[in-house]
Amino acid sequence: MRIWYQSYVDYEHGKIYWDRLRAHLKTIVDEGTEVDVKGITPHDSYAHPIVEMRCAREVICNAVRAEREGYDAFVVGHFQDAGLYEARAVVNIPVVALGEASMLYSLQLAQRVGVVTINSRFIPWIQHQLVKYGLEKRITGVHAMQFEPGQILKAYESQALADEIRELFDAQAKPLVAAGCEALIPGGGIPMLLFSTLHQHTVDGAPVINGIPIAVKMAELAVKLRRHSGLGVSRSGEFALAPPEVIDEFMTHPKGL
Repeated sequence: MRIWYQSYVDYEHGKIYWDRLRAHLKTIVDEGTEVDVKGITPHDSYAHPIVEMRCAREVICNAVRAEREGYDAFVVGHFQDAGLYEARAVVNIPVVALGEASMLYSLQLAQRVGVVTINSRFIPWIQHQLVKYGLEKRITGVHAMQFEPGQILKAYESQALADEIRELFDAQAKPLVAAGCEALIPGGGIPMLLFSTLHQHTVDGAPVINGIPIAVKMAELAVKLRRHSGLGVSRSGEFALAPPEVIDEFMTHPKGL
């Protein structure tokens, strides 16, 4: 099985993160599963919807490339899931996303869940995600630290900064737990991986969820279900498959002036 893991960081700007991510993924997957981490250039370096939309276009095109190159599944390795629904509407291979997968699985572990993202500018985006996924009644709080994506990457080079980020995360998480959240999701692959070495990481009894293995294992499961039972995404509405000529037009249309 081959899985395309789409990072929103490129190797040039996230070398240590990519190296650790690749090592982490090897400990997660089944024997025989190969995960290729791919990036976006320019990478997602600033927390803003316009950057998310720019990256989303690359993600959609890359999902098509992944299918054409023989990959069995495509993982959107970015909590904001930009481009997720559109990618599902242009390929037949399973498309799993870090944010959606983390949220859905967390609700099997807790009745109410909170999210701590890396920047307050992501809060409105995540709130839109919750409405789109129909989860706003159970994922009841979104708090934020205050880092740009590029800044938080530096924690992989500094244990002092990594410790600071954990303290800032815990400080934002405590009010969520006090308000009734029973599990916590770091709102990004970068903090998820950063905290992955903290086994049984909890804040006042609430587990902190690493969504990376959840998304990758869901992708493996989706491939197996598709192979054995033909189960795939619905084509009756939201994910109606675009015609080949429309997909080709999207792939070849100029990206800018």
